[in-house]
Amino acid sequence: MHALVEDFLQYLRNERGRSEKTQLTYAALLNHIAAWLEQQGFTHWDQVNLDDLTRYLKTEQSRLVKIPDSTKTLSSSTLYLEIASLRAFFNYCETEGLLQRNAAENLSLPKRRDSLPKTLSHDEIDQLLQPSLPSTPQSLCDRAILELAYSSGLRLSELRTIRLEQLHFDTGFVNVIGKGNKERLVPVGSRAVAAINDYLRSGRPKLVGPKSPGVVFLTRRGTAFAQCTLWFRITQRAAKLGITRRINPHMLRHSFATHLLEHNADLRVIQEMLGHASISTTQVYTHVSGRRLREVHEKFHPRA
Repeated sequence: MHALVEDFLQYLRNERGRSEKTQLTYAALLNHIAAWLEQQGFTHWDQVNLDDLTRYLKTEQSRLVKIPDSTKTLSSSTLYLEIASLRAFFNYCETEGLLQRNAAENLSLPKRRDSLPKTLSHDEIDQLLQPSLPSTPQSLCDRAILELAYSSGLRLSELRTIRLEQLHFDTGFVNVIGKGNKERLVPVGSRAVAAINDYLRSGRPKLVGPKSPGVVFLTRRGTAFAQCTLWFRITQRAAKLGITRRINPHMLRHSFATHLLEHNADLRVIQEMLGHASISTTQVYTHVSGRRLREVHEKFHPRA
């Protein structure tokens, strides 16, 4: 059963060009499902029908999260991902003729209640992007990362893998390799350009080692950032600068889109810069902007 899952993962990797994170997510979910089915006596996916998958999902609804002394069950988002992964897997197997029938064909995706993206205020952004004194190679690197994240709305994975040859400051753009290996050109603001140039001139040369890769941002050991390390560096810097809110790197991307929209940027342009395949993904920021409009109205309108 796990061999068929591996075939599907290779299809995602080689033919669909899905990101490493997406591949890992599908691998974890589908291998967990396969292990549960094997415990129930199944030896091949052809033996599985809709009732079996429904029974599995019912057990998942009551499964506790793997946190000591926790009484919380799995979130609806996790269940949504499990159903989505099952549907994608069985669709692939049916299309490739690996299975005779699609057991997940009638599995319906639950309606997700999307939460609004959390953003930073303009004051919090100013506080987060102020230079650290005295300057060190690490502090210059951190500031350059934050400036680029807010200036161009890059994802965490895009920030940590962006290479020197992708910087085109003579024209004011960066060439970004996003999800599905799709390329896009994104403008870079003058402050971000200045911060990155400061880092490239005074910080990065001191971090480069004999085996350093060609990525822009390097750790103290001269290696590319791991996802968790980059996340930690950003939250650590926010704490040092006195920001008490819980900050995550994606909040800079959300703030980038929301602040553009609040200043009347075109939604289609924002979609292009964020690298969203569908405009419906970008439209979530209109709700954030609407909330901001209500706050201003309630604060300043005499009859609010």
